[in-house]
Amino acid sequence: MTPSVEETSAIGATVLSGMDRRSAIDAVRLRIGMAISLGLLKPGEKLPDQEDVALGLSVSPITARRALASLAEQGVLVRRRGRVGGTFVADEPPRDVLAELSASPAESRAVNRLVDRRLLFECAVTHYAAVNATAGQLDELERLTRDMAAAANWSDYHQSDERFHQLVGSSSGLGTAVEVYHQTLAELYDYFIPYPIDLLHKSNQDHIELVKALREGDTGTAVEVARRHVDILHRTMFMGLAEGAGR
Repeated sequence: MTPSVEETSAIGATVLSGMDRRSAIDAVRLRIGMAISLGLLKPGEKLPDQEDVALGLSVSPITARRALASLAEQGVLVRRRGRVGGTFVADEPPRDVLAELSASPAESRAVNRLVDRRLLFECAVTHYAAVNATAGQLDELERLTRDMAAAANWSDYHQSDERFHQLVGSSSGLGTAVEVYHQTLAELYDYFIPYPIDLLHKSNQDHIELVKALREGDTGTAVEVARRHVDILHRTMFMGLAEGAGR
């Protein structure tokens, strides 16, 4: 018997039961704070506009606004007015505050399990996308790779990246199973942290290679590209970065 989307959601909740319970605001604070601690966001670097931060981190505008305001109150961020104003990483963010903004071992283990779930789904939808994707869908996927290549910051990139992977799922033609994939994708995006745009542009090379394989109907190459693209998250999402930073 095939589980429903609701049943699969319950399974996902069980898998992530070891994850610390955080408010949406605290989760955004952690994601930005860890990016600063790991040097992904540099002192003095300007963040995207508040609305773009919300879109880039897949949260509501009010959540983004409150999280940024809280970090500014604690001296992690600085807000400046005027024509060249905006929200910036403080030149010397308080180390004690940043130390509190870190993922627990339980969170790291839970997100690693979530990466494994996405890996299974990604390989499946990619295989069937190589068989079922229409010319129009392939053209749109290619357009999104160009958008990612032109993205000037992590927020712009993330928005196109999310649409790209959602479209790969839809292109598979797997019906309601695609909903489960999209849900897993959304859950994982909830834990991404800002990355330097040059690293994201390198990641986009996988997208370009994937579209080429899909156009050629090369299921083997397409699935391998997808597997590699997701598997690297075990080493590049915040849990892997945090471990590397301590060495």
